[in-house]
Amino acid sequence: MEAWFALLVGIFFSVAVYLMLSKFIIRVLLGVAVLGNAVNLLIFTGGRLTRDVPPVMPEGADALAAPAANALPQALILTAIVISFSFFAFLLVLSWRAYSDLATDNTDEMRVAEPVDEPVPPLGY
Repeated sequence: MEAWFALLVGIFFSVAVYLMLSKFIIRVLLGVAVLGNAVNLLIFTGGRLTRDVPPVMPEGADALAAPAANALPQALILTAIVISFSFFAFLLVLSWRAYSDLATDNTDEMRVAEPVDEPVPPLGY
């Protein structure tokens, strides 16, 4: 079962890299979302995928009696979902603002759309 998840994680990572190398912002946003899901699935797979034994230790025991799923990666995934959603929302608003100002989602055309006659603002060190 874990081999299938490893293959799925590899597919997610390759699709995410392919989408993030695009010159269109929407594809880059989709690549970031797929990358977040790939990382979450990787962390989940690393925490073992067993449903036979719950990760509960009996009273007075120092360790689990049998191999069980680790609860820490599952807790980390919940945190990562919230962080990746907020990061995706920020990138979505940023790309919407860039599209509304420059009227394009192509990054090559965005470079051309920058005003060249305005002076460069000074660095405020």
